[in-house]
Amino acid sequence: QVQLVESGGGLVQAGGSLRLSCAASGRTRSSYSMGWFRQAPGKEREFVAAISWSGLTTSYANSVKGRFTISRDNAKNTVYLQMNNLEPEDTAVYYCNADWSKGGNVVVETTSLSSWGQGTQVTVSS
Repeated sequence: QVQLVESGGGLVQAGGSLRLSCAASGRTRSSYSMGWFRQAPGKEREFVAAISWSGLTTSYANSVKGRFTISRDNAKNTVYLQMNNLEPEDTAVYYCNADWSKGGNVVVETTSLSSWGQGTQVTVSS
């Protein structure tokens, strides 16, 4: 059993920044991708960013490229999402994801081998 706990959400004005963190604990196994998804009211959950186990490979949704940066610290079992130049369209609940389906390579979709955090609210005012 793996537990994922997000932190760092909040309310920010358009153009501002936030940094999300997600710490994994429990039976963390090696070689897993970590990432972030988000869900806005009335919409389906969508992929935001992901990073491979090594940290050398990242993937981003087109809507956040150039504004968001994902990173990880395996010594702390933690993944981060630095969000800059936030827009009202970024308002959503952000969910941390850990996935073992591709042996540590980047995973950009939900799978049966995914674990999820409880989510953290990000609200961007115009």
